[in-house]
Amino acid sequence: MTISTDRNQQIQQLQQLIQDIDYVMLTTIDDDGSLHSRPMYFNGDIDTNGTLWFFSSASSHKTLEVENRQQVSVNFSSPNQQRFVSISGTAELVKDRQKLEEEWQPELETWFPQGLNEPDIALLKVNINRVDYWENESNFHAKTISL
Repeated sequence: MTISTDRNQQIQQLQQLIQDIDYVMLTTIDDDGSLHSRPMYFNGDIDTNGTLWFFSSASSHKTLEVENRQQVSVNFSSPNQQRFVSISGTAELVKDRQKLEEEWQPELETWFPQGLNEPDIALLKVNINRVDYWENESNFHAKTISL
């Protein structure tokens, strides 16, 4: 098996683990070094590079945190299915119009009423470094996917 095939299989495995989870907790590092978490809407997609995308206001505090310290954590939880996924990676702000259009979903109008015409709209791109996950209570030992 090639490295590319292994990576594709790992991304597919991660996609299956998080496919039905719409909201996540995104954790960034604040100026004083403390952790700061907030819920984010997740569009359910991981691209072929192992990247997660989140819509955000470009001037929000979380984007300032990401600009200063790129390390983030994204946590998925499906308690009814006894499935928990913790992703660590690095984030960056993206304002590319084509990518915004590609990732846009109507559900996002709750936070961005003007849609893609929102003046401060941007994306947070999260490059995945490591995935730890736990599933079913009979085997609650962490498993890892390294992308």
